[in-house]
Amino acid sequence: MPARWEHFEHGADIGVRGIADSKAAAFEQAALALTAVVTDLASVRLQDAVDFECEAPDDELLLAHWLNAVVTQMATRHMLFGRFEVHLEGNRLAAQAWGEALEVARHHPAVEVKGATYTALKVEQQSDGGWLAQCVVDV
Repeated sequence: MPARWEHFEHGADIGVRGIADSKAAAFEQAALALTAVVTDLASVRLQDAVDFECEAPDDELLLAHWLNAVVTQMATRHMLFGRFEVHLEGNRLAAQAWGEALEVARHHPAVEVKGATYTALKVEQQSDGGWLAQCVVDV
């Protein structure tokens, strides 16, 4: 199964969804979908790396914490990320993201993502063996 991300409509906000053959890859794809809410992923250069760690009592909350960590780093570092590598061990996530400083003239940011919500929050293995990781983000 090729890993992919997609958006889904939800009122005034936007749903982000990662689909892949592993849970970690689905988390990576969900983070790419998050960045794609802001800008065209093809415009993001993979120049600088940022490390992430988070944990939560279950997969759904871990996804929300992960996406909120990405939002926080995007806001505080004024960066956009175009590649993610996620490692999951139980309820812990360790990740690295690659990206660059936001350049408004080149990236043309569409919106600012305020955070991941618990709306439509789901992490589950699909009948075909692949994984889905999704939630709605507040824009």
